[in-house]
Amino acid sequence: MITYEYPLNERIRTLLRLEALFDKALHFATADNAYAHHAALMALFEILEVAGRADLKVDLVQELERQRQTLQAYRDNPQISKEALADVLSEIEQASVALLAMTGKIGQYVRDSEWLMAVRSRAAIPGGLCEFDLPSYHHWLHEEAELRRKDIRAWLAPMFPIRDGLTIVLRLLRESGRPELQLARLGSYQIMMSGRAAQMARVRLSQEQACVPEISANKYAFNIRFVGLEFAARPSAFDKDVSFELTFCNL
Repeated sequence: MITYEYPLNERIRTLLRLEALFDKALHFATADNAYAHHAALMALFEILEVAGRADLKVDLVQELERQRQTLQAYRDNPQISKEALADVLSEIEQASVALLAMTGKIGQYVRDSEWLMAVRSRAAIPGGLCEFDLPSYHHWLHEEAELRRKDIRAWLAPMFPIRDGLTIVLRLLRESGRPELQLARLGSYQIMMSGRAAQMARVRLSQEQACVPEISANKYAFNIRFVGLEFAARPSAFDKDVSFELTFCNL
């Protein structure tokens, strides 16, 4: 089964992008080879671009506080595990404290590094990081793998409060919805929103079905058009019925 997530507002779109970039950076950072560490560093620069919104930290702190207040209302509910609830509340508290401890613009320490900014600038040019363009970067890529890993961890670590905060928010968001089995007749599906409050939609279907969903939505309707998997050609409409799970998520 494959899950396709579609954000229904710009804030969730930003969080999903950051989640994917942190996952990529941390995946490549644990490797041994120079190409992987190059990919981790490029992901770090992309995180800086996406996280550059001045209100991102404030948004996360406010959302975590809202979720904390919501969850506290369940303290006396006998159907809720007190231990599990306490763990979640503690996790939220720790994430909020770490976010509030961040000072200045997100990633400013990277911008203050002339060397990292030189790498970032050259990386924007196709093939711009050859050894004759930036010899010092070529030297860094030939350092011992553990030294490179140490550097990457040091550059990523100050942004971990952002990652931890968005991880909690997205997990609670995903857990908020209930999947419902749906059928797209001849590859097309539409549902009227009718005032439905949702911040993200999740479409889950079998990998054996040779199609992917193209999703569009507005405040009136949610649409899915399934298209075939002709990767080398222009996508064409999938003219068969498609069974899938649809989940609307909202905090």
